[in-house]
Amino acid sequence: MKKILICAVAVTTLASCFGGSGKKEEALNRERDSLMMVINEKDNELNDIMGIVNEIQDGFRRINEAEGRIMVKDGDVESESTKQMIRENMLFIQESMAQNKEKISRLQEQLRSSTIKADKLKKMVDDLSAQLEQQTRRVQELQAELAEKNIIITMQGDSIGVLNDNLNLLTEDNRSKSEKMAQQDRDLNTAWFVFGTKSELKEQKILQDGDVLRSNDFNKDYFTKIDIRYDKEIKLYSKNAKLLTTHPAGSYKLEKDKKSQYVLVITDPQTFWSVSKYLVIQVR
Repeated sequence: MKKILICAVAVTTLASCFGGSGKKEEALNRERDSLMMVINEKDNELNDIMGIVNEIQDGFRRINEAEGRIMVKDGDVESESTKQMIRENMLFIQESMAQNKEKISRLQEQLRSSTIKADKLKKMVDDLSAQLEQQTRRVQELQAELAEKNIIITMQGDSIGVLNDNLNLLTEDNRSKSEKMAQQDRDLNTAWFVFGTKSELKEQKILQDGDVLRSNDFNKDYFTKIDIRYDKEIKLYSKNAKLLTTHPAGSYKLEKDKKSQYVLVITDPQTFWSVSKYLVIQVR
């Protein structure tokens, strides 16, 4: 009878262990599937972006080839067949440049709303815009040479001049948007900190009746502005320090330097600054 009871307990214990293990494995599988879904979405988005980049670069290649077929200086441009070939190539160049301009604009818009934050991708698009601008100037020069030789090119849609104007407007608009986005990015990653003795904090109305930042009449100029992406250590020059503002536990450490003075080390900036962008530390 005793052996039967022991076996029953053992079976129950094993079942419990396997049950717990199964739940953990199921949770891990769900987490893995979720991560794989995110990775696949980013891969698809990146493949789409790189596909457009390849199309643009292929467009530039075909434009260069068409330019090479127009031998204005050395070629015989007297025959009508040569003039017709030049016209066809110029029209092809114009259409290809318009397509590239549209694709670059679409690519810039896609990157603005993309979840992929890659500086190299943004620089690549900027380089493509610069390449289009340079190519536009070359085509304008070629257009002028053709005009001198009385080769009239019947342009369809926007002229090269209008294309260049539009490109300049697009470049300026993108520059303005980029500056605005950069400023917004700086604002999102800006925080302020201050440390001082209790009397100093009271004097600046940062600490009032035992409450920190109780009202908006505290001296904001007393704070130091930092970029939370880069400023992760704050020397406090004191052997006694206490955070008065609320910041999640585990997102920072108070460590001592060689002089036994405290240094605030922010280990998880996003979490640390999630509650407040103001940091107040009382020292002695």
